[in-house]
Amino acid sequence: MIVHLLISWLVLSLVMLLTAALLPGFRIRGLGGAIVVAALFGILNVALGWLLFVVIGIGTLGLGFLLAFLTRLVVNAILLKLVDAVSDNLSIDGFGWAFIGAACISVLSGLADYLLRML
Repeated sequence: MIVHLLISWLVLSLVMLLTAALLPGFRIRGLGGAIVVAALFGILNVALGWLLFVVIGIGTLGLGFLLAFLTRLVVNAILLKLVDAVSDNLSIDGFGWAFIGAACISVLSGLADYLLRML
């Protein structure tokens, strides 16, 4: 279980670095910064992600639950902006870049997860 957590953390760190390389409004300070950002993002996602998802779902009168994929992207964008606010290792130029970054991270993480399962 710990090995799986460490591999997931490393993969998310690499995905964050790749996202920063692809998006001009999304910057991370090196591999060490990516590791810190991935850890903060993971912790915030576990601590607040579910709450934000529920609040948005209820706040949109259930539409957020029907469009769960879009709601999850919005939640991840909010969490990325929170990590940006608390860490000097991540810099995001605005919520639009955070949303695009969340989408990019979702796609790249899914692809990495698929590739790891193939091994």
